[in-house]
Amino acid sequence: MDSSTSYFVLAFAFFFLTSSASLTASGGKHNVLDYGAKPDGRTDSSKAFLATWEQACRSTKPTTIYVPPSKFLLPKVAFRGPCKNNATSIRIDGTLVAPSDYRVLGEQWIFFENVNGVSIFGGILDGRGIGLWTCKNSSKNCPTGATSLGFTKSKNIVIMGLTSLNSQMFHIVINGCQKVRMQGLRISASYRSPNTDGIHVQLSDGVTILNTKIKTGDDCVSIGAGTTDLRIENVLCGPGHGISIGSLGKDLEEPGVQNVTVKNVTLTDSQNGLRIKSWGRPSNGFAKDILFQHVVMTNVQNPIVIDQNYCPDNKDCPGQVEQASGIKISNLTYKDIHGTSATQVAVKFDCSKKHPCTGIRLEDVKLTYRNRLAYALCRNVDGITASGSVQPQSCL
Repeated sequence: MDSSTSYFVLAFAFFFLTSSASLTASGGKHNVLDYGAKPDGRTDSSKAFLATWEQACRSTKPTTIYVPPSKFLLPKVAFRGPCKNNATSIRIDGTLVAPSDYRVLGEQWIFFENVNGVSIFGGILDGRGIGLWTCKNSSKNCPTGATSLGFTKSKNIVIMGLTSLNSQMFHIVINGCQKVRMQGLRISASYRSPNTDGIHVQLSDGVTILNTKIKTGDDCVSIGAGTTDLRIENVLCGPGHGISIGSLGKDLEEPGVQNVTVKNVTLTDSQNGLRIKSWGRPSNGFAKDILFQHVVMTNVQNPIVIDQNYCPDNKDCPGQVEQASGIKISNLTYKDIHGTSATQVAVKFDCSKKHPCTGIRLEDVKLTYRNRLAYALCRNVDGITASGSVQPQSCL
């Protein structure tokens, strides 16, 4: 058993040992009510939550923070470490509610920084993002919006059984972290909600996403530069923009993405399925050693796509000045991919003229469009290998 597996086994054991009904402020267990939190959904409880956190963080022993079954108004709050213990469990039986005024949160709502061994179990985060979405969709001058839950520069994190509703922007962001496990999450926002990515991972190593259901207005899972050893398994996505690596190539100096596994995923009524996207500009970044396996798609507009001329608004696109993506894409495997495309082009590999895609392997791929064969388009691909039954076959 490796160290990361051992940690998660201990985290689960700790959760069950601390899940008794009588959680008080003694014996390393801290109830937010004892620190002044108001369970009415209207009174600012951020000072009480921070006081609870500070008490738990000072403990040298494993500690539990308990949020009972009520609604708590929680404006912008940051939980910072390092703490004196590496096993702080946050059990949420209630709902944390963001302020109704979307202008007060900035870019982060609930934020953890420089923590080790924090586990979150259960709970509902209500980002109340509908007002901001309405503003953005009306083309007014609106704020960017806040991520509902963020972890940065942290390690050995567990997020289990959490529900995130109506985030202003991204629901969950993992940035600069090591060994993060997310399991049994439920993430939901309107398909018309802009920039509400379900889970975004960047500059992080050893992240796992399991048994999670995501319905949102942007990527279900977005994978940014500097992500390594990422595993996504048993995820239901849709509506949304699919599972996306990128966008990459925003900067000239950019770390790559590698060792990504996506397995047993179902995508339904999504804009994209399995996507890799990069801007058409110089960069030393890359995406390599990526496996997509056992994927079912239903009515997906772009089931398999590599887009190295990414420019979402078609305004001031880098390609308009004859630039090519510097991102190198290699060693991709698509295995056991089945389902239906909502468009005739089910497979599109639009790779960089400067750095053609290499090492693309397809095995047992069958995608149809309206009960007919779909099409594939390929540009700047340096060799594709196919085995088993592969449809569509055009340009492959």
